[in-house]
Amino acid sequence: MTNRATYRVLAAATALLALGAGAGCSTGDSAGADPKRVDVVAAFYPLQFLAERIGGDAARVTNLAKPGAEPHDLELNPSQVGQVSDAELIVYLKGFQPAVDDAVAQNGGDRAFDVTSVQPLLDASAGGHDHEGEEGHAEESGGKDPHVWLDPTRLAGIGDQLAQRLGTADPNHAADYTARAATLRSDLTALDSEFKTGLATCQRREIVTSHAAFGYLADRYQLDQVGITGLSPDVEPSPQRLAHVIEEAKEHQATTIFFETLVSPKVAETIAGQVGAKTAVLDPIEGLAAGSDGDYLSVMRTNLRTLQTALGCS
Repeated sequence: MTNRATYRVLAAATALLALGAGAGCSTGDSAGADPKRVDVVAAFYPLQFLAERIGGDAARVTNLAKPGAEPHDLELNPSQVGQVSDAELIVYLKGFQPAVDDAVAQNGGDRAFDVTSVQPLLDASAGGHDHEGEEGHAEESGGKDPHVWLDPTRLAGIGDQLAQRLGTADPNHAADYTARAATLRSDLTALDSEFKTGLATCQRREIVTSHAAFGYLADRYQLDQVGITGLSPDVEPSPQRLAHVIEEAKEHQATTIFFETLVSPKVAETIAGQVGAKTAVLDPIEGLAAGSDGDYLSVMRTNLRTLQTALGCS
């Protein structure tokens, strides 16, 4: 067992031991402390964004993943396990964060809202084209792609259902939750229109990304994603995969290799050097950077401008 795997096992064991203690040792600052607001625990940033926009001043939202931290490998401390135990509503994406899945399974009950129950996930793929003599990219893909929030229309559908769940937890404000979800849907529909218009006419449609996080965005706006790695951002790509990505980038005359705010740019920089391209940030919005004053909508619009420049869109 690797050191990383050992760490995960120990961390998971610690979290499970804390499950019983977390509920019994709550302090005045834990979820459930404010009788005037429904206490919501969000597993990571896009779900926090939804809960805050729809919950408004009637909800107190706690994000389990801290700004600047990569959320895939989140491990819960005893205090966070207690927050999950005490929350009136837990918003999470099953399969994305194993520690959150474990805590919900142990103590979530009927208070858990799994967004995959609203929007079934697409199959994951590292993307790119198979050339004659290649075996494909099964080793870099597989499973389900959790990054559903990168399609604004799918996020709007999740928001509508979240409003219903908030209304069930807090019937006195049900109409307010529904109204705020409708406002958010309008904002997301406008964002979707901006992407459709902004990416309608481009010289290139292939995006080379540091990991295969952009399947929903590519699917929605007719782009072709080539992920240097698959779903996990911390897996080192094989030499064969690197060679393939370089070939794809050259073939499609890619001018930009994209990396992410929460992941090292080194591999993207290596490929860019081989291709004669530059690098730029394309943010999967799994979490905000520490100190960021942006939100989902502003980061998505920054992504749009970055794509328009890189793809030569008119």
